[in-house]
Amino acid sequence: MAEVEVNGVRLLVEESGEGESLVLVHGSWDDRQVWALIEKHLARRFRVISYDRRGHAGSGDSAEPGSRRDDEDDLAGLIEALGLAPANVVASSFGTSIALGLVARRPELFRSLCGHEPPLLSLAADDPVVAEVSEALRPVLDLIERGEAEAAAREFIEKVAVGPGAWQMMTAEERASLVANAETFADEQRDPEWADADLDACSRITVPVLLTHGDQSPPFFSKIIAQLAEAIEGAEVRTLPGAGHVPHMTHPAEYVAVVNQFVAGCPSAC
Repeated sequence: MAEVEVNGVRLLVEESGEGESLVLVHGSWDDRQVWALIEKHLARRFRVISYDRRGHAGSGDSAEPGSRRDDEDDLAGLIEALGLAPANVVASSFGTSIALGLVARRPELFRSLCGHEPPLLSLAADDPVVAEVSEALRPVLDLIERGEAEAAAREFIEKVAVGPGAWQMMTAEERASLVANAETFADEQRDPEWADADLDACSRITVPVLLTHGDQSPPFFSKIIAQLAEAIEGAEVRTLPGAGHVPHMTHPAEYVAVVNQFVAGCPSAC
């Protein structure tokens, strides 16, 4: 592992494998460890870079709450600092929101983008489930504000992300990671544009894009994916059977196969 300083923030980075560069961008509440089940398999073909986003696990943070734009700039800085451009980027959840924002601004940094279920809730604002999710997040944020990170993480897992009883089924390491990253989740939520999508900017994306969603995920994600796919010329959409919001953890072999197949078929990768 190494430390790379970008935009005044120190990021903890892990690298494995050789070949074309492939950068993994994790979502909220997580860190680079969330990719553990697929990273070694991807490294058989790629130079894989995983990192803790600012404020997560082993990386530093800024003195003031950051924004999604800051995370975009961090990803750009990392790609440039390590000489990875143009990079294949694989992103999950909020990490996909970050990657989409950056690729619209800096397409020269990307060879391809594979993104799973970005929580760009503005694209599904008319879905009643989205309103329920927004309401369920309020007590989570209140608990974080009161310094009760563990209670907040449990509330998020059992009332928002997974369901009752899920907290006890998680490993101690998984629970500890959630607790450690609770404050950064609150910072993300304070950004007034965290759930917004700029479809005009998306229409200017020129690199190959694959958007995936699981058939076990809340249906509003398919609405989000559909609007993004309509805006991004040539974007591919893939539904992952039996999977939900974290296919890299629940269906690692299948997810690796999807990523490998997509990157291999990208004209710019030839």
